[in-house]
Amino acid sequence: MAHPANQRKGPDCGRWESGGREWDLPGKRVWPLHLVMPVWNRGTRGIRGLSRAVALEGSQKKGRSLLQFLADHFYDVQALREYLLQKQVLKVHQKNRPFTYIKERFGPHAAGAYFILKQGGAVKFQGKEWIRSDARGHFSLDFLKFQAVPVEAVDASGCAINYQGLDSLLALKELQSLWLQRCPHVDDWCLGRLHPLANSLQELSLAGCPRISERGLASLHHLQNLRRLDISDLHAVSNPGLTRILVEEMLPSCQVLGADWAQGLPSGPEEQSQDKASPIPA
Repeated sequence: MAHPANQRKGPDCGRWESGGREWDLPGKRVWPLHLVMPVWNRGTRGIRGLSRAVALEGSQKKGRSLLQFLADHFYDVQALREYLLQKQVLKVHQKNRPFTYIKERFGPHAAGAYFILKQGGAVKFQGKEWIRSDARGHFSLDFLKFQAVPVEAVDASGCAINYQGLDSLLALKELQSLWLQRCPHVDDWCLGRLHPLANSLQELSLAGCPRISERGLASLHHLQNLRRLDISDLHAVSNPGLTRILVEEMLPSCQVLGADWAQGLPSGPEEQSQDKASPIPA
């Protein structure tokens, strides 16, 4: 019989050729024999390399699945933008939910403090030190023991407080200082809700809030006990200088900060003449 190296499979599954001779195998089906040489990727070393290859393949699959999801659910860029906007609104809504359980068990001051700390702000109980959350958003719950101690100051600068979230602050009837600097969701409607704090609030900062205009500042006339009000960098206010004058007349006992009297007003007769000049050439 010929050497196996000289043997080869014939075109018919029932024949076997060897050394130029064909052998009939009745009733037998000959299957091809595949000898596969192991291929070693020199770019990967041991188990680590294999794991990296698997991780890369998994990330590619995730990327393809994400693209497929976007292609199935969004037909244009506008639909994708609306979806992302809805997700953002839902996230802000969840951040401003009231903590009813803490309010019922520990009182409104503890619930308001917990709400602000969850937002990333800081609170100060009367006669106590400031309480702040760390970089990871963690904070101590020792303030839950201060059920009979009122909150006198709240620093909510940069927090995502909106109209709904103010419910947790309006229950702080002895609140004296409130900082709402650079809060992106505080608008004119929010300022209209601050009247329950009229008897206690003495200091209010609205600096850098992009949604506050003259209409919202006009609703602060209820806060007659204010001693300090910061209205700097309010981009929605069209005439900061005139607005400051009107706010000072509305709150005569309050020190208004942030806007110069001349800001937004014509500086001299030349500028006034230019403003009055007709834009249509003669």
